[in-house]
Amino acid sequence: MLDDWITEAKAVLGIDLEVDVTGLLDMTKDVAHGVARPAAPLTAFLVGYAAAQAGGGAGAVAEANRKIVELARRRADERASGEQPSGGTSG
Repeated sequence: MLDDWITEAKAVLGIDLEVDVTGLLDMTKDVAHGVARPAAPLTAFLVGYAAAQAGGGAGAVAEANRKIVELARRRADERASGEQPSGGTSG
């Protein structure tokens, strides 16, 4: 069902890109657990936008995704240790 949805959504949006579904779902899981649940879909949008600004393609998506996973995991570690999140305002 998920594969069918991704295929149909790409067709409607005119996107010809192999999607790393597992990588993106893992990223949204890390964000949901490390930051907040509502941050996950918004962050997925930001990853796509950043990838487009970087020229698009699977490599740009993977790089933006990697950066966000690193940030989300750092935030989760800070939260677990009781530290104040670094790098911006808290939300």
